[in-house]
Amino acid sequence: MPSPVSPRPSRAQSLLPVVVAALSAVLAAHLFARDSRFLPPLLALSLLFFLPAALGRWRMRKLLMSGDVERVIGTWEGSIPRVPYRETMAPLLKATAYASYGWAEAARRTLERAVRGPAWDAAIEQRLFVETLLDTFEGDRDGALRKSQALESLPMPSTGLFARRRVALLRRGLGALARAFAHASREGDARMLARAAGASPLVHWAMRYAAAIVAVDGGRARDVPGLLSGAPSWPSESAFHTYHDELLAHVPA
Repeated sequence: MPSPVSPRPSRAQSLLPVVVAALSAVLAAHLFARDSRFLPPLLALSLLFFLPAALGRWRMRKLLMSGDVERVIGTWEGSIPRVPYRETMAPLLKATAYASYGWAEAARRTLERAVRGPAWDAAIEQRLFVETLLDTFEGDRDGALRKSQALESLPMPSTGLFARRRVALLRRGLGALARAFAHASREGDARMLARAAGASPLVHWAMRYAAAIVAVDGGRARDVPGLLSGAPSWPSESAFHTYHDELLAHVPA
């Protein structure tokens, strides 16, 4: 989830990359229409421009999907000194990573180190996100449901359209996750969990385990191996270590 205290770009700043990309596409189309020989160099230039960013996103997604929470946090360490209100936000960001991978005890310990103050109060979305996951994995189903509902009722951040859609999707996905672990899923929750898993590699596995619970509760236990396919070998510190075997035990022989 985005940090509520991070600087938010203005509307003009958010639209600038879109405008530049659109103008570049128009220019490329104009040049190609005049002379098809422009196509190879334009394609090569585009590849050089977009490839580093695409590779960076691929590597980060692969890392987040690996489930190696210590490596994930280690990757973030370099940028943490630049985070505003880092006495509050650095522990909160680390707790987000721990909670997303089922490390409930480590997340609780890390949260205790966060300085309470204006930044803590402002980070209500981040805190509800973390606490919903922790209540879920610690067995406080009612608390998780209450906090997920509180999260969904928060005003939407004043960011770009795509960012707001992603926030809304993750909020609804977390609500579906809390209901799954409470064995109170609604129609459409399985689809919502699948969408949320695809939208954020950080919570991909949390959403997949919730989807596996929905499958078992719905009499579709044969879907569980597919939902958990490719899951990391979870350490004992992660709640997913236990969930994995328990869910696979429901699969008919």
